[in-house]
Amino acid sequence: MPFVEVGDLRLNYRFDGPQKAPVVVLSNSLGTNLSMWDPQATVLCEKFCVLRYDTRGHGLSTVTPGPYAIEQLGRDVLALLDALEVESAYFCGLSMGGMIGMWLGIHAANRMKGLVLCNTAAKIGTADTWNARIKDVKERGMAAIATTVVLRWFSEDFVKKSPEVIEAMRQMLLQAPPGGYAACCAAVRDADFSQDLSRATARTLVIAGAQDPVIPSAHAHLVAGGIPGASYLELQAAHLSNIEAAPQFSAALLKFLNQPEAK
Repeated sequence: MPFVEVGDLRLNYRFDGPQKAPVVVLSNSLGTNLSMWDPQATVLCEKFCVLRYDTRGHGLSTVTPGPYAIEQLGRDVLALLDALEVESAYFCGLSMGGMIGMWLGIHAANRMKGLVLCNTAAKIGTADTWNARIKDVKERGMAAIATTVVLRWFSEDFVKKSPEVIEAMRQMLLQAPPGGYAACCAAVRDADFSQDLSRATARTLVIAGAQDPVIPSAHAHLVAGGIPGASYLELQAAHLSNIEAAPQFSAALLKFLNQPEAK
């Protein structure tokens, strides 16, 4: 696996697709790693250069001391692009990855060709909820939350029809480093882009899950309404819509990426 050194961070990444094609960055959700994007990478890499990475504290990337901040995670993306000499890219992030995308859209619009913000909100949850989860994970490890969290990532129908996918995602969450997970929980807890969305100027698509109990679609509507000119798509899925509704998600992503860039 290739790595990029960013200060005290060793960032794991994967690059697939034609070298001179437009770059699409895929940013994982809390508790997952870059493999969550396998369904999309397979489709996208025929025409685009797909850049996946493990967020700081996740997967094979370093667990640096926390707590983290969304700004810090956004700057990690910019450092990765700099290291790979990518001047600008499309960015697609889900949940925590979507919050990273909001920060990039607000603070690094010149580097963003377009944003796809999935199953995310300008503010996610309450401090009390996040603090309780951080305490659980620090004291009892990922096993304390893994089953409960994964069952909220998917609809009841999908859980019944695809037990092998559910178990694979549960194992992914169990393998997440507790320290990195807790540090990223703090980043999500402390982020609030409610008053700043109008500053995001990149062309934007917001994707929501009609059955998402983690971030109800009403929150995604608010994100789409706050970003000038943003479009909105609701899929019949729960939180990890890119997995549960993979064909529809990938088709929507491709359609967005294939639209001509604004001059």
